Amino acid sequence: MTITIGFDLDMTLIDPRPGMVAAMDALGAEAGLTLDGEHFAANLGPPLEDVLRGFGVPEERVPGLVARFREIYPEIVVPRTVALPGAAAALRAVGEAGRGTLVVTGKYGPNAALHLRALGLEVGMLVGELWSAEKARALIEHGALAYVGDHVGDVRGALAAGVVAVGVTTGPCTRAELSDAGAEVVLDSLEEFPGWLTANADRLAGVP
Repeated sequence: MTITIGFDLDMTLIDPRPGMVAAMDALGAEAGLTLDGEHFAANLGPPLEDVLRGFGVPEERVPGLVARFREIYPEIVVPRTVALPGAAAALRAVGEAGRGTLVVTGKYGPNAALHLRALGLEVGMLVGELWSAEKARALIEHGALAYVGDHVGDVRGALAAGVVAVGVTTGPCTRAELSDAGAEVVLDSLEEFPGWLTANADRLAGVP
């Protein structure tokens, strides 16, 4: 059986913040609403619906704004996004170790796929629109033994699935926040991931 390692996307594998600022500000200008792109980009993780509600958007307008954000996303966000340091090497290390890669993200799946293609990040499976503990569904379904993410929501998803939670401090959550949420190990970035993977090879192969 191929052992799968899961990764979050935003602020774990990629940095979409400049585009997120621009897209949210453009959405607000178009809709005649005050939407804080800087705040949004600095706190990536929660579903867009919840973000819009947090900005005080009337509930009846939320579905339409989500749909519109997804429409403008490819043109505004994808070209402004870069891979985070160590992202490509981390995915390669998983493959070279004979394991499969899985991305589980709260992002709309088709737009997540655009990022992966644009940046040349090859993964075995992509599952979108799952947040926090909901991510456990995909992790269990695809046989993950570890999940790597930058947010306490990612840690909750890993723990709900009963897999090893690996935190990275490249997103909005601190080392202490990730550890307190239950991350077994917290890395400064994915540049440290290949070494961690090698050190835990036997364990992740299912060896007691």
